[in-house]
Amino acid sequence: MADERLRVALLAPVWFPVPPTGYGGIEWVVALLADGLTEAGHDVTLFASGDSRTQARLSAVFAEAPSEWIGHSQLDLRHALSCLVRADEFDLVNDHSGPLAFALAGLVSTPVVHTVHGPLADDPGAIYEQVVSLNPRARLVSLSLTQRRPRPDLPWVANCPNALDFSVYPVQAQRGDYLLFLGRLSAEKGCHRAIAVATELGLPLKIAGKCREPDELAYFRELVEPHLAHGIEYLGEVPHGQKVELLQQARATLFPIDWDEPFGLVMVESMACGTPVIATRRGAVPEVIEHGVTGVIVDDYRRMAAALDEADALEPLAIRRRAEERFAPERMVADYLAAYRTVVGAG
Repeated sequence: MADERLRVALLAPVWFPVPPTGYGGIEWVVALLADGLTEAGHDVTLFASGDSRTQARLSAVFAEAPSEWIGHSQLDLRHALSCLVRADEFDLVNDHSGPLAFALAGLVSTPVVHTVHGPLADDPGAIYEQVVSLNPRARLVSLSLTQRRPRPDLPWVANCPNALDFSVYPVQAQRGDYLLFLGRLSAEKGCHRAIAVATELGLPLKIAGKCREPDELAYFRELVEPHLAHGIEYLGEVPHGQKVELLQQARATLFPIDWDEPFGLVMVESMACGTPVIATRRGAVPEVIEHGVTGVIVDDYRRMAAALDEADALEPLAIRRRAEERFAPERMVADYLAAYRTVVGAG
C-alpha cells in the first residue's frame, strides 16, 4: 500500500482561486498539497475555480472564482456536488471546502477525508458532531492538536499542520522600523489591539488584510478607521508580492488574537521572511511559535510592547531555518499521504 499510486480528489473552497492572488490561506495549502501529491506520482484531480493554477488535473464549475458571492450556499453546493458525483473515480476524496461537502460525504461509497480548517467550539462543533452521527464512516484531519480540544471524540485520523512554499517567501536579514498586522479585519484577529500596542510603543503600524464582509466593514469603521493617523496605516488586501515585502521589512509581526485560532498561517509567513512574531497564547499559537526561537508568546496583548526587545534579539536567518524545518511542503504531503493510506487501507 505504501508504494501504490493513489487516485485522489482534492475539493478546495470555491470562493478564491488556488493558489489565491490575495486572501486565502486554505487555498495556498491546497495548492501545495495538489502539486506535492502530483510530483510524488499520484493521480490528483483538483476541484477548484477555473482560474486556479495547478500541476494536478483541474475540474471547475466556475470559470472564475465567485469571490463577490462568498457565502452563497447554492454556489458552494454546485461546487461540492461536481466532485462528489464523480467520487467513484477516485480512491479517496480529501475535502477542504467546508461543512457542506462534509455533510454530503455520507452519500458516496468512496472514502472522504475532511480537513477541518475552522474552529470547533459552539455551533461549528455541534454541526460536526451531528454530521458524524449521520455518517459513521466520517474521517477528519486537524491542523493542530489544540483545534481538537472542543470536540476530542470526533473521528480524527491525523493531525497535518499547514505548510508554506518557502520559495515565494524570500528571507531578508535586516528588519525595518515598523510593526505589521496581517490578517482578516475582525475583533478576534485583533487589529485594534495591534493599534494599541503600536501606539504605546510610538512605532508605525502597517495593516494589511481582508475587509469585505459586513461584519468586517463594521469592525473596521468602528475600531480601526478612527485611528488611521500618526503612522497607523491601512493598506487594504495586498497582493502576494507586496505582502512579502511588508513581512520582510517589518520589525515584528503582531498576532494579538483573542480566539482559539485553528492554525494561523500568517505566523509561518512571517517566520519565512525572518521576521519574529509576537503573539498571544491562544489556540494553536504555542504549536506554531517556538517561544524565544521564532517569536515571543505573551499571555495578554498588553505585554506585547514589553516583549519587543526579546523579539529584536531573534536572528532572522535562524527564524527562517527553523520555519523551513517544521513547515516544509514535503512534510505536509507525507502527513496527508499517511492519513490517506490509513483510510484507504481500512476499506
